[in-house]
Amino acid sequence: MKKIILLLTILFFSIHSFGQSRYISKSTKQIVFTRDVGICQCCGSALNLEYDHIKPFSCGGDSKVSNIQLLCRKCNRSKSNSCYCKVHNKKVGNDCCKGRAAKKSTNYKQSSKSVTRQCTGTTKKGRRCKNRTKNSNGRCHYH
Repeated sequence: MKKIILLLTILFFSIHSFGQSRYISKSTKQIVFTRDVGICQCCGSALNLEYDHIKPFSCGGDSKVSNIQLLCRKCNRSKSNSCYCKVHNKKVGNDCCKGRAAKKSTNYKQSSKSVTRQCTGTTKKGRRCKNRTKNSNGRCHYH
């Protein structure tokens, strides 16, 4: 009986995770690359290109051709979960969580209230730091 329950649980979670996948198919990538002429849609760079969700995946964006664009790594990392490239102060997304993750301010100077946000630094493995910070430079004490 325990094996059946375990099997059903695994089956349920595997089906549930496939429905919300960030996976972008090879054919979608080819169409997007051709449509975007192989350059970043923010700065025009042809180096270190990544496939980006125009409407962030975390806000309900899907992986269809109409919601995918090419961005260079620098622009994609600065866009993060919003609609704006903070490096170039340029809008590169739309319908970002209906205003919850939209552009708040392009300069990071804080008002008298201290606001926490995710660190903008990167780890030794090249991933984005997951620490929270109140520093005006946007980086935690490790960066």
